[in-house]
Amino acid sequence: MREVDLDAFAAAWAEGALVLDVRESEEYRAGHVPGARLAPLSTLAAAVGEVPKDRPVHVICASGNRSQWAAERLAAAGADAISVAGGTGDWARTGRPPVTGRAPGAA
Repeated sequence: MREVDLDAFAAAWAEGALVLDVRESEEYRAGHVPGARLAPLSTLAAAVGEVPKDRPVHVICASGNRSQWAAERLAAAGADAISVAGGTGDWARTGRPPVTGRAPGAA
């Protein structure tokens, strides 16, 4: 399973990377990386078929633990999944503002 630090993720995000947030919907609504698609860990198995296999997918959670697990599962299913170390918590702590509100759509 691949993992990137927050700076590498931020650079990929700025270039339009696909981001899957695997936290639960309440956590997502409280604050997420702009443009991140919600794919809760509790329902990830159902979303695996919808995850693109032709481009990298950055997987994020609150701190990096759930994203590691999810990235391993997605990689096993053929996705180019990359876990984001530090997660949304570090995103906010480093001055990158999260957005709040409903999910634009699930994965």
